[in-house]
Amino acid sequence: MSALGPFDFTAGTAVVTGAASGIGAALAPALAARGSDLVLLDRDTGRLDAVAASVRAAHPGRRVTTVLADLADAAQVQRAADTLVAEHPGTTLLVNNAGIALTGRFDQVTLAEFDEVLAVNFSAVVRLTHALLPTLKAHPGAHLVTVSSLFGLMAPAGQAAYASSKFAVRGFTEALRHELAGDGVGVTSVHPGGIRTRIAESARVAAAVPAEEAERGKRDFARLLRYPPDRAAERILTAVERRRPRLLIGASAVVPDVLVRLAPGSYGRVLAAGAALLARRGR
Repeated sequence: MSALGPFDFTAGTAVVTGAASGIGAALAPALAARGSDLVLLDRDTGRLDAVAASVRAAHPGRRVTTVLADLADAAQVQRAADTLVAEHPGTTLLVNNAGIALTGRFDQVTLAEFDEVLAVNFSAVVRLTHALLPTLKAHPGAHLVTVSSLFGLMAPAGQAAYASSKFAVRGFTEALRHELAGDGVGVTSVHPGGIRTRIAESARVAAAVPAEEAERGKRDFARLLRYPPDRAAERILTAVERRRPRLLIGASAVVPDVLVRLAPGSYGRVLAAGAALLARRGR
């Protein structure tokens, strides 16, 4: 437990990005059940409205606001940040959850594709956090969450863009944890393993990747996504309440973390063998 004491979910508003599906959509009702008002941000209007309507119906006493923004667009990120600062001064929890995936070796990925991943997964996190940090610091006991990834712990072949973005999130979060230690703001870095979300379905594939290879990669990726998003959301909120600095979700994150620590220079061979076994089973 941190010296800050338990986080009080009833004390303010929680902002969640990537709230239209997956972990973000699961966090929304879980936060409302704990007494938080909500600001839900995503670019998918239909899914976001459905999540918001469901939370309002189940928790009529909670204020639920939606913000539409494509986090790949810096201008939209800035507008969203300005809105959050101006209209939600009671924000005490920011969960940077939104993210996109991109599959393809570095020599198959265009710089535009690479930059889009960095924009959504890292630059938007930086911009929104920078904008809302004064608000969080104005409420001692506030908390910041960034969702990194298993690929913020290891970097397998074919994930140069995604791993770069998630390692960057990890480093950014760790630095902020140290900087904010005396400011009354808790910080948690989350590293989910194979969570059952739409990330495989919606993952970008580099334009140079052959169609058959791309389809096979998506199928293999989807088979790894088994951990329920509602359980992941509960674990994240427990970590927030207890002020845990770091959270690994699922054996698919915990085991690779140990592997990387034991064999930091050679874990790639183990991953390659595992990928080959998965491919044979998928035939």
